[in-house]
Amino acid sequence: MFGPTGGLGMNPSMDEMNLLQQAQRQQLVVSNLGEEIDLEIGPGEDEAAFATSSLIREPSAGEHDETKHMVLVSDLPSEDQDTSKGQTSAKRKKKVVKRWREEWADTYKWAYVDMKDGTARIFCSVCREYGRKHRRNPYGNEGSRNMQMSALEEHNNSLLHKEALRLQTASKDKIVVDKPIYVKTLMSKSAGSIVEGALKRDPNEIEFIQSVQECVHALERVIAKNSHYVNIMERLLEPERMIVFRVPWIDDRGETHVNRGFRVQFNQALGPCRGGIRFHPSMNLSIAKFLGFQQTLKNALSPYKLGGASGGSDFDPKGRSDNEIMRFCQSFMNEMYRYMGPDKDLPSEEVGVGTREMGYLFGQYRRLAGQFQGSFTGPRIYWAASSLRTEASGYGVVYFARLMLADMNKEIKGLRCVVSGCGKIAMHVVEKLIACGAHPVTVSDSKGYLVDDDGFDYMKLAFLREIKSQQRSLRDYSKTYARAKYFDEVKPWNERCDVAFPCASQNEVDQADAINLVNAGCRLLVEGSNMPCTAEAVDVFRKANVLIAPAIAAGAGGVAAGEIEVLRESNSMQWSAEDFESRLQEALKQTYEKALKAANDFGYQKESPEALLHGATIAAFLNIAQAMADQGCV
Repeated sequence: MFGPTGGLGMNPSMDEMNLLQQAQRQQLVVSNLGEEIDLEIGPGEDEAAFATSSLIREPSAGEHDETKHMVLVSDLPSEDQDTSKGQTSAKRKKKVVKRWREEWADTYKWAYVDMKDGTARIFCSVCREYGRKHRRNPYGNEGSRNMQMSALEEHNNSLLHKEALRLQTASKDKIVVDKPIYVKTLMSKSAGSIVEGALKRDPNEIEFIQSVQECVHALERVIAKNSHYVNIMERLLEPERMIVFRVPWIDDRGETHVNRGFRVQFNQALGPCRGGIRFHPSMNLSIAKFLGFQQTLKNALSPYKLGGASGGSDFDPKGRSDNEIMRFCQSFMNEMYRYMGPDKDLPSEEVGVGTREMGYLFGQYRRLAGQFQGSFTGPRIYWAASSLRTEASGYGVVYFARLMLADMNKEIKGLRCVVSGCGKIAMHVVEKLIACGAHPVTVSDSKGYLVDDDGFDYMKLAFLREIKSQQRSLRDYSKTYARAKYFDEVKPWNERCDVAFPCASQNEVDQADAINLVNAGCRLLVEGSNMPCTAEAVDVFRKANVLIAPAIAAGAGGVAAGEIEVLRESNSMQWSAEDFESRLQEALKQTYEKALKAANDFGYQKESPEALLHGATIAAFLNIAQAMADQGCV
């Protein structure tokens, strides 16, 4: 058994996200978590008085300014009787033997050890109480059927927990849950009121709040010049439509599963919605809203008049058969088809959704809606799509980097580039970097990153794609190319580089990563994924004069490709890859120039690290704001 900690240490093996989400659903207070322990019954914990004890709110010493905790107060007898009972219960003290450790693993992560009245006690990590109600088996010996219950089920079913919920519901005090939200200081009170309103309305939607803060921070000068934009921004931040629905499906063994589906049609002031569908276990409403908001800005900045949307499900396609994925996609579209269509909303690929998934989704949509819209599916060249539809997003990121470097009188040829991710966008970024004569040296996955100091070439890239298509580890690459190295549980941001391309997921570059990149010589960062940098990381880059190409501008290649595809279909034309690439480059150039012009109009110099970052948001917002003002309060 671990000794008393005297405080609450962090256990890295805990599933912290599940705990936080559960606490938020139950409106509980979450602070720090403790260490794994061998469960032990201390003196007095088996006393019958526990069952009849009452719960009250009582602040402990030194905690008057902090959140109040639930404290157990028992009707205790006199001190002599208490001492006698303590000695009796001490004799009944028993310790869980080693053979139970694995079976009690779920309990460990919901408990920690701390001192209470000079005695080491086992506390619940959610409501911070101790006692028999929080052991894995509160009503019988170790062999009873209660042992089969998870620690969370036991906790939720305990009388102590139910009483805590009752008191918290009756209390008028605001329940505060610690959230890792970094709040930037805003110069304008009007801008601050927008962020404050979003925090009050959606306090638990961390990703969405972060994207709102970034946008409002970029718009400070715009709002200062025209206070009318405050009202428009407040309307913009509330999506036009949020669809949350059940997605039941049956696996190959005949077992039924249920996932949750999302579609957020954020804003259609400029035109019908376009946006991705993401299948990933972490998918939730906050991420769907953040992606929809980013897509709205991205579409508004592009040369095309489009609204923004996003969605997906917490379904994980990894390890699933083609038939299982087909059944899930068909069930997903059974609900979504009502809101889809060329003049309503057309989805595109995102994380976890590729050619196969989009084909299944479109097939069910066509069956239910009774119409054919080829651009819905994207990359099926041989029956609908354009020749470079799949590559457009990744290629566009590199085109945008070339535009920025050209303004600095530099070329991308020969530059050492660090790329994160190994999905569709990352691989096409590497491919286009090779074509431009650059020196891409890294890719990464969820378990680590691969570095090849010799740089990737077309043969090596083909091998990487083969590895990923077979769902093998990137580590296998280093077995073939001995000079390459694979590093576990780390990111590629400490590698020496001239240009960085984060293409994996949101918030993959934190403050420490940003410092590493600056120290590694990075002078340009081009965002391939949506919001890959935390707010703290952006501050580091700004102070170090590292130029940032925001995703809403650099990622416009996918938007352009989709609309070029629609134009091709409507005119029944077939363009070559060269024609398609030429149009794609022209769309990226227009986006780049539009962002720089907006930045210049509001006093940001072209050489400033904030020029593109703020200019892109300003240009996109002004387009949307004008359309919303013209259409009235709708």
